[in-house]
Amino acid sequence: MSHNLQFYIDGAWVDPVVPNNLDVIDPSTEDAFAQISLGTKADVDKAVAAARRAFNSFGFTSVEERLDILNRVIEVYKKRSKDLALAISREMGAPRQMALDSQVGVGQAHLEKMAEVLKSFQFRHVKGSSLIVKEPIGVVGLITPWNWPLNQITCKVGPALAAGCTM
Repeated sequence: MSHNLQFYIDGAWVDPVVPNNLDVIDPSTEDAFAQISLGTKADVDKAVAAARRAFNSFGFTSVEERLDILNRVIEVYKKRSKDLALAISREMGAPRQMALDSQVGVGQAHLEKMAEVLKSFQFRHVKGSSLIVKEPIGVVGLITPWNWPLNQITCKVGPALAAGCTM
């Protein structure tokens, strides 16, 4: 059984403020295969504060810098596709090939499409006598449902990175 009991906050793996572990059950076997920590408001507050600090610099990155980050995410995503499929398969009880094709494949396609859109997206354009400027809004909170988790994550993380928002 794997133990994933820390959160990635402010560039480091940190323990939860208040430990509260949960067994993750594979619905196809009804066996626990992992243990995770449940976060609290205090953990969320720490993460939001870190994301806010990071936004002070990340929000001003160039499109080229954000595209480079997004492409690196895609590269690692591809390298870890089988790991992602195994995790999804065990979390949802889905057949591994379905997890690889549907969950991982569709998630990768979303990230790749976001990189493609970012290449030509007009963050500044003139309309009449006005200059329209689209800027990052700040920290983005992302909530993901259980039923299509990887797809929902990539559909939220990709645009946030592309826009210059922190999470």
